[in-house]
Amino acid sequence: MALDLLETRFWATAKQPNDTDCSNTEGICPLTCEAMDLACYLIDSNAFIIISKEKSHVGRFFGEVDGSVMARLIKMAMFKRVSLYDYQAMCKMGGHSASSVCVRPLLSPFYGLAAALKWFLTNFLLFLLEFNICGLWHSDRFAEAKPGFKASAQKKKGDILQPCDTEYPSFVYEPSIKETNSLIKCGRCQKMFVTQAVPDSNLLMLVVQADCDCSRQYPAITMEPKEVKYNASVKCDRMKSQKVRRRPESCHAYHPQENAKECGDASQIYLSVSLFLTCLTASFTCLKASTLVFR
Repeated sequence: MALDLLETRFWATAKQPNDTDCSNTEGICPLTCEAMDLACYLIDSNAFIIISKEKSHVGRFFGEVDGSVMARLIKMAMFKRVSLYDYQAMCKMGGHSASSVCVRPLLSPFYGLAAALKWFLTNFLLFLLEFNICGLWHSDRFAEAKPGFKASAQKKKGDILQPCDTEYPSFVYEPSIKETNSLIKCGRCQKMFVTQAVPDSNLLMLVVQADCDCSRQYPAITMEPKEVKYNASVKCDRMKSQKVRRRPESCHAYHPQENAKECGDASQIYLSVSLFLTCLTASFTCLKASTLVFR
């Protein structure tokens, strides 16, 4: 089902009809999610927002939007916090780590001379690889560097990344709890919310009183990863416990419903002789023209 169609059905279902009997109801009746004092959400089993009146909330984790309600749902065991680990993450190195790596002991008086010679040879080879005589003749291809580009390049160069392990939280819905409601006290106001599971789906409808701001008492709950620090012994044991990947015992390269004609034929790469000769002729022509100019 498309998201637009799901959103249309959701707003139509969440609206009480005008002929609703409100004789035994206190407060505003009939209720509708279009009211200013109500915020209605449709979230999935991991508390990510599917539908909201605010388009910027769609796709975000609900704890980042309303930390007070999410904290209460976790406390009521409607959502359970689960820790996940990323063993292929990249973390920024600290300033002390980067500087400590660059510090090398002065082993001998010839160390500085060898380092300078190595630097000169490396840059000389890079110059030969990047030097283009034809580019000197076509000066219109040169571009002037802008200060903003230089600053951004220095900033990206300063962010040194290294492999690391990170831990980040995930939240899973407890399907045994179908419906719940609660009242959150936030200073001078009180926030009421109601949560109900959508039948035959992994979705939940959440209606929150929007005229009470609890952001000062309850900060947002984020899913930002944190680097896991290991000591030497724990890191060594973890690396030993990791199993080496192996290939599957059987091959599944064929399926009777698969049409082999739809696959691309890119198993081999052939050299285009005409294109190669054209590029070679153009290079010699450019080189000859530049030689005549310098003479």
